[in-house]
Amino acid sequence: MNDAPRTPDSCRLALPSEAERLAAIQRRSWEQQFPGDVARSILGHLDLATMTQSWETAIARPPLAKLRVLVAVEDGRPVGFAAVGPSDDPDADPAADGLVGEFIIDPPAQNQGHGSRLLNAVADTLRADSFSRATWWVRSNDDRLRALLESSGWAADGAHQAVGTDEDAAPVKMLRFHTALA
Repeated sequence: MNDAPRTPDSCRLALPSEAERLAAIQRRSWEQQFPGDVARSILGHLDLATMTQSWETAIARPPLAKLRVLVAVEDGRPVGFAAVGPSDDPDADPAADGLVGEFIIDPPAQNQGHGSRLLNAVADTLRADSFSRATWWVRSNDDRLRALLESSGWAADGAHQAVGTDEDAAPVKMLRFHTALA
């Protein structure tokens, strides 16, 4: 029997040494989230090593001062993550509008409260970085995420877009959600 105390589930800033785990979580999530042709197209162009290097750079040497990578932690290991920073939407005020650029809970760790904890950490982090509003592009058919956001005070703001990877993959319809952080 293991008598070691269990580390409480929490959220914190990501460490560079966790980049490979984040890349693996992202790959598993994309395989689950996107239609098969879209997932194959995206993952066929990105290998684990390239994704790991991108996350390591984002964590250790972010291109923007207010870019943050947060992790949801269970038993001391990341089970999800979010990347947040200034919004780059054409109608955004980058000083006031924060953006949730990525938000993923590892499929085996879903429905255990990590998403809610990470969502609260995202809002707290954006607020601490002086953003007054947050936006987030969400797949139009992601009913689970949309329900979580709506129950947490987020709402669609009417903006939408279709994102595609190439001519062979069907475009993914995205809706923009927003919330006040004040």
